[in-house]
Amino acid sequence: MKARATAKIDADYSAERTLVQAAQRDRSRFADLYEANFERVYAYVVRRVRDRDEAQDVTADVFHLALKSLPRFEWRGVPFAAWLFRIAANEIADRSKSVARRRAHELENSSQATYAGDETVSSIDEAERRARLFKLVERLPRDQSRVITMRFAEDKSIREIATALGRSEGSVKQLQFRAMQNLRVRLGDTNG
Repeated sequence: MKARATAKIDADYSAERTLVQAAQRDRSRFADLYEANFERVYAYVVRRVRDRDEAQDVTADVFHLALKSLPRFEWRGVPFAAWLFRIAANEIADRSKSVARRRAHELENSSQATYAGDETVSSIDEAERRARLFKLVERLPRDQSRVITMRFAEDKSIREIATALGRSEGSVKQLQFRAMQNLRVRLGDTNG
């Protein structure tokens, strides 16, 4: 029974390797790899992104990047899907960083617009407070800073952060709690 299962796995890998090699020679054959792997890649992405439209976009980008990089793909005896999952993980991480940078840039621009316009003193004070807070988050210990950024700049849930960081939800909550304490102390120091 065990030998039969091993033979089936070997046959599956052999068939998949043949598909990969065919697609490397003729890009039109990539459609077979797409069909064979689309559902599992989409499932992987949607569990991490939690937004259907974004999951569809990320999945499309994963296959676009895979097709583009296929000539450099080297068979290493693991399923082709593992390579696709690595591309997906990188794409999700890149998008998260991009969202955080865009929000920081928007915050910076809104601060500058506040100074340039004829706004009230309280609006200027609020922009200054936000800028100070953003700088303080960057100065937190790395794990605390990542949790705060993912939680509040990227709107991730505790569970999503725990999965992304490979930690328990309790650990993420503790990091968030410590980060918030550090920020309160540091804000108190800068305000007084």
